[in-house]
Amino acid sequence: MSRVGRVERTTKETSVLVEIDLDGTGKVDVSTGVGFYDHMLDQLGRHGLFDLTVKTDGDLHIDSHHTIEDTALALGAAFKQALGDKVGIYRFGNCTVPLDESLAQVTVDLSGRPYLVHTEPEKMAPMIGEYDTTMTRHILESFVAQAQIALHVHVPYGRNAHHIVECQFKALARALRYASEHDPRAAGILPSTKGAL
Repeated sequence: MSRVGRVERTTKETSVLVEIDLDGTGKVDVSTGVGFYDHMLDQLGRHGLFDLTVKTDGDLHIDSHHTIEDTALALGAAFKQALGDKVGIYRFGNCTVPLDESLAQVTVDLSGRPYLVHTEPEKMAPMIGEYDTTMTRHILESFVAQAQIALHVHVPYGRNAHHIVECQFKALARALRYASEHDPRAAGILPSTKGAL
């Protein structure tokens, strides 16, 4: 059974199309108009081995906020759709990723309950190109709200803003990949004692 999600989201501020195949090979085609964000979404697809298409046309003449936020919302909704009934998946995943001087620790529970815990070093550079570094948390908040997952992201140290953000996306990709993969020992079993996720 294919595990593909497709979401189109159109508002007065943005037009977003997201397609994701959880059982892909890491083929990515992303265009949001925000270069660094495209780079991060590329990390998500390639390291998660998700085939990922993202096409966003947003009001970048104002700033990148709406474009980034609405893309994250659509991505979360598509991920939830692709998960389907969650029968036979591992459900939990975690990954720790270094990137030079920075380290990200990510743990995920595909629980059906949205919750985010996010910490990263203070006094980061405010911008990476046209990317506002305060948006990383907002991306995760938006994704979690629509994907309905519990997500803990912790960056205990790092100096370079690019590295701090990028290692979060790489670790997120791997944690989502591990959590969403099928467990060969649990075929046909929903990983929940209450019978619902």
